[in-house]
Amino acid sequence: PREEVAYVTCTYRSTCIDQPDFLATVDLNPRSPHYGQVIHRLPMPNLKDELHCAGWGPACGCFESGAAAKRTKLVLPCLISSRIYVVDVGSQCRAPRICKMIEPVDVFWKCNKGYLAVTHPLPNGDVLIANMGDPAGNAKGGFVVLDGETFELKGNWENECEVPPSGCDFWFQPRHNVLVSSAGMVPKVAGRGFNPDDLKKGIFGRRLNVWNLSCRSLTQCFDLGEDSLPLNVRFLHNPDAAEGYVACALSGVVFRFYKSCEANNWAVEEVIRIPPKDVSGWIMPKMPAFIADLIISPDDRFLFVSNWLHGDIRQYELSRNCKPRLVGQVFVGGSILRGGPVTVCRDEELKCQPEPLVVKCKRIYGGPSKLQLSLDGKRLYVTNSFYSTWDRQFYPTMVKEGSVMLQLDVDTDKGGLTVNKNFLVDFGKEPHGPCLAKEIRFPGGDSKS
Repeated sequence: PREEVAYVTCTYRSTCIDQPDFLATVDLNPRSPHYGQVIHRLPMPNLKDELHCAGWGPACGCFESGAAAKRTKLVLPCLISSRIYVVDVGSQCRAPRICKMIEPVDVFWKCNKGYLAVTHPLPNGDVLIANMGDPAGNAKGGFVVLDGETFELKGNWENECEVPPSGCDFWFQPRHNVLVSSAGMVPKVAGRGFNPDDLKKGIFGRRLNVWNLSCRSLTQCFDLGEDSLPLNVRFLHNPDAAEGYVACALSGVVFRFYKSCEANNWAVEEVIRIPPKDVSGWIMPKMPAFIADLIISPDDRFLFVSNWLHGDIRQYELSRNCKPRLVGQVFVGGSILRGGPVTVCRDEELKCQPEPLVVKCKRIYGGPSKLQLSLDGKRLYVTNSFYSTWDRQFYPTMVKEGSVMLQLDVDTDKGGLTVNKNFLVDFGKEPHGPCLAKEIRFPGGDSKS
């Protein structure tokens, strides 16, 4: 069935508005009089959490019993406070409520972890959350585990001796007994904003980690290059596929990882490279392609990436034994728009700087960040907040006016992206003031479930 509501994590951190973060429920039914509007807000009981990602409880990822998937619990880890909220969306899908909260002190003392990022349910019914640092804000990878029934904090997932130097995202394939995780940033340094002087200082991660899923042991590591910052990891949706992709934010490179023929080992290869642009009027002479998100369509035909700094969303067609082919591209903001402070001096791809985007009489600021795709692959949704501190640094006008949520129409035959000019969720019109919108999830299923 077509998605009818979306849950969107929203934060007020770094906006100078002293309000708690909230989970927004957005009406996605075109026949509804409230189409494209926030119909419910669930405020968190604390300030400055920075709700970032959102993941489902165990039902949607665990089919060992053969039961149908029912997404009734949404897990919200907090990037800054390290708090964990569990939200009941099953009782009233249009008016969710908080049913459990795990305080940071419990995460700190029991796991010696902090700065919680991405959540996925494990095949055994537990819930796994990747972290980016330790309680002091130093870089530290690894995972914490919640009980899938009670949502009690069980402890660390990996062995203490195998903790990666940094962490952010992960994905797994149970039939191949593998989990793949990415790197992240040093939280206490990244929290001060992006500083070009931090490049080549080890602030930004560079490793892709391969784990034995059942043994919880680290089996392989790949160095993806200095300051590559691999963030987003996605396996193909086919449960038999031993193949996936990882997007590197700072280098603009997408790698394919796959199971090789040699003794059950894995290998990586570069398949996409988005070139930087020579610019003036920016903090560096070259503006990298900053890939903020990567998703794969449920039928494994297309791969989508959001280029947060340049401002475009790209659609690639996937084919076996071939590199992805670019079949769709659209600009929905960014830092290189015509008439802005940045001048592009040399561009390997574009002949001229793109025009600003206006939807329903609103000028769109910021760049595309979080993506979500409908189950039929025809509607791509996007928000434009990456991380509140960096939002304020690179897109101050967006922070002042609030985030937006847009919808793109996807050509699933030949490929192609078009902005739907009749859809706009304007988070600049929130009752407590403009906020920053991030992750998007659909209770009926989405490309990240």
